[in-house]
Amino acid sequence: MLRYALYSVMILALFSCTIETKRGEPEVVPAPQAEAPPPPLAAKGLKKTITDQDLKKRDDDAELKKRVVILPIIDKKNIRSEAILTAAANAFMDSLNQTGELIAIDSKVLKIDLKKYIKNTTYDMKAIAQDAAKVGVSALLEPRIVDMRFQNEDPNLVDNSSSLKSRPLIFEVVVQARLVSTHTDKELFNTVKTVTIDDSSSSVAENITSDNFFSKNSELTELLIKDAFMDFRTKLVESLKQITWEGRIAALNGDKIYLNVGRISGVQVGDILKVVEDGNEIYDTELGYHVGQVQGRVKGTLEVVSFFGQDGSVGVIHSGAGFKENDRIEVYQ
Repeated sequence: MLRYALYSVMILALFSCTIETKRGEPEVVPAPQAEAPPPPLAAKGLKKTITDQDLKKRDDDAELKKRVVILPIIDKKNIRSEAILTAAANAFMDSLNQTGELIAIDSKVLKIDLKKYIKNTTYDMKAIAQDAAKVGVSALLEPRIVDMRFQNEDPNLVDNSSSLKSRPLIFEVVVQARLVSTHTDKELFNTVKTVTIDDSSSSVAENITSDNFFSKNSELTELLIKDAFMDFRTKLVESLKQITWEGRIAALNGDKIYLNVGRISGVQVGDILKVVEDGNEIYDTELGYHVGQVQGRVKGTLEVVSFFGQDGSVGVIHSGAGFKENDRIEVYQ
């Protein structure tokens, strides 16, 4: 009986001790008793706030995304393998598409041999733009690798594996990007960047050339190229604001008109889009060159009624007539 009384005293003492709460105020915890329902929030002095997010409204307000063809990366030194350049270009396109600010498209959509358009390690962008405009692409991006090197590398260095000295791994990747409108042939930007990427926790023999190092580290080379070109993202998105969004009529079937732009491009059911003929090129015979392209005639408007495929939509005639395949689609304002 005495032992039972002592146990009771110890339990009561244990449950009457003070503890420190998150607010820093001592609180006495009473002995266990029948569980009572929790008091209302107001009784505890707490304030409940609920914020609704109207996802439907966000979808309706989504901006139309412009399509940009990413041309195969040109290596000025022509020493990087095609496999490395292709892998880096694909990674670059994936990263751009993940931003949700534009649609980066593989150059295969053009269905032309782009190597025929390369001269002095640059593309003939005006010639390529004519084919790109036919598939409803807003712009072409030419990515070029000017150089990839170790920081402060001696340009006259020749590989010599006998040296024991080492250098920290600090890379300089010099890249160039040129963006051209497919509709006007206007150069929207042409910029060279030197991107420094520091991995100074690692080192390499001082007398190994960067060209030799990169040839033996293909995965790192792909990553450095992709990351360097991603530094153009902000300038790319800003420059695209200079040109109008556009798509194309892909096919006609009865009263349905199939467009090559859809949900991914930001098109919404109920959107009204205008159909515009391609304008004519104005050629100045005195000066001997093309002055530019004039705005084509507006044929009418379409209303988007549904979607199909990965990024296509179906429209019906809202006004006008005489629509044909490859007619350009623009925002109706």
